[in-house]
Amino acid sequence: MDFLHSGLADVQRHLAFVSVDPINWKFYVQVFSWSVTIFESYLLLRQYPLYSKTSPPEALAPHISKEDFAKSQIYGKDKAQFALFSKLFSQCVDSAMLQYGFYAWCWGAAGTILGKLGYGTDYEILQSIIFSFTMYLLSSLPTLPLSVYSTFVLEEKHGFNKTTPALFVGDLVKSWLIAFALGAPFLAAFLYIFQWAGDRFVPWLMGFMISFQLLMVILYPTVIQPLFNKLTPLSDGELRSRVESLAGKLHFPLKHLYEIDGSKRSSHSNAYFFGLPWSKHIVIFDTLMQQSKPEEVEAVLAHELGHWYYLHPTKMMAISQFHIFTILALFPAFLHAPPLLRSFDFPKHVAAKPPTIVAFLLFQMILTPLEAFISIGMNAVSRHFEWEADRFACELQDQLKEESMKDMGDRLGRALITLHVKNLSTVWVDWLYSAYHHSHPTLTERLKVRELLSLELAIISICASRIF
Repeated sequence: MDFLHSGLADVQRHLAFVSVDPINWKFYVQVFSWSVTIFESYLLLRQYPLYSKTSPPEALAPHISKEDFAKSQIYGKDKAQFALFSKLFSQCVDSAMLQYGFYAWCWGAAGTILGKLGYGTDYEILQSIIFSFTMYLLSSLPTLPLSVYSTFVLEEKHGFNKTTPALFVGDLVKSWLIAFALGAPFLAAFLYIFQWAGDRFVPWLMGFMISFQLLMVILYPTVIQPLFNKLTPLSDGELRSRVESLAGKLHFPLKHLYEIDGSKRSSHSNAYFFGLPWSKHIVIFDTLMQQSKPEEVEAVLAHELGHWYYLHPTKMMAISQFHIFTILALFPAFLHAPPLLRSFDFPKHVAAKPPTIVAFLLFQMILTPLEAFISIGMNAVSRHFEWEADRFACELQDQLKEESMKDMGDRLGRALITLHVKNLSTVWVDWLYSAYHHSHPTLTERLKVRELLSLELAIISICASRIF
C-alpha cells in the first residue's frame, strides 16, 4: 500500500502547478468540448452520404429486399440529421451553462436551500447532494424536447415507437426518483471516503465503487428493471427447451430464464444475460421471439454465452476499473486547486476550500478529449470480444461434439440478418464513424468472417477425416 501511495504522491508532485497557476481552465474546456463536438459532427457528415446509396453491400444483397434496404436508408438518414442537430444544440446549451456560471449558481442555490432547511455550509456532503440533483434536473430540461421528438416523431415515423405519453412521463419521473434514491446514498458514501481517507482515498474509493457495481448487479434486475418492464418466466416450449439444454451442456449457471415485454415501448429487439458468477439470468425480448425462429434465438444466445465463456464481462470490468484508477490517480492535484474553481466563476470563499464534488465535476470536463480517445480503444476491445463470441457459436459442434450444433453459424447469420432488417439497422458504414461509435462489428463484416470461419472449419473437418 505504501508503494501505491508513494507512486500517487509522485504523480501529484508533477501536477503541482494546477493548484497555483492561474490557468484559464474554462477556455480550455470550451475548446476541448467544441473540438469533440466538431469531430463527432465531421464523422456524421462522413457517414451521411452513404444513406444515399441505392443498393446494399454485395455480401448482403441476397438477404435484404430492396424495400427493406430503402427503409433502412431513410431511417438512417433521419437519425443522422436528428443526431447532428441534437449534438450541436446540446453543445450550445452546455457551452452557455459553462460560460455564464451555471455550475457556480447551482452551488450557491444548493447553499441557499440548505440554509432554509436549517443547516450551515459546513454540511458539505448534504450541500453536494442538493447541488448534484439541482444541476441534473435543470440541465436535463433544455434537452427534454429532443427526447420527446426522438420518441414520438422519429421512432413513430418508422414504426418503432410503442410508448404512450403517459408511459413516457411515468418513465421520466421514475428515472428521476431512482436517480435520487440510489444517487444520494452513493454520493454521500463517495464523498465521505474523501473526508475520511484524505489524499489516500484512491484504493478505498476503488473498493467502494467495485462493491457498488456488484450491488447494482443484484438490485437492477430485482428492483429497478421491474419498475419499467415486466419480466415473466419464459413459457414451456421449444425455445425454453433449447436454451436450457444449451446452458446445461456448457455448464452455464442459469437460474432464471425470462421474457421481457420490450414491445411495451419499442419494436426493437435484443437478448442479454446478467447476474453473479454463480447465478445467471437470461432475458429475451418478446420482439426477438416474434421476429425469429426458436433455433435462431438459440444461436443468438449461443453468441451471448460465448461472452460468458471467455469472461468478456469480467475483462471489460477490469479494463474499466483500470480506467477509473487512472482518473482517480490524477484527481488529487485538482482537488486542492482554488484557481480551477475561480476559472469557472466560483466565489473566492468557495474556491479557497474547493468542494470535492465541484472539483471532480470540473476535472471530468477537462478530461473530455481524453475520454473521446479512450472510447475508441474501448470499442476496439468490444469488437474483438464480439468476434470471439461469434466464433464460439460457430464452433459449438466441435466443443460439444453434437451434430445438432453443426449449423449454428448459419443460424446465427440468419438471426443477425433478421435483427438488422427488423430494426432497420444501417448496412453501409464509414470505417472511421464505426471505429468511434460502434461497439459491434458491422453486419457485413460479421457475415464475411462467418463465411470464412465456416470454410476454415470445413477444411479442418476434411483434413481430420482423412487423417483418421
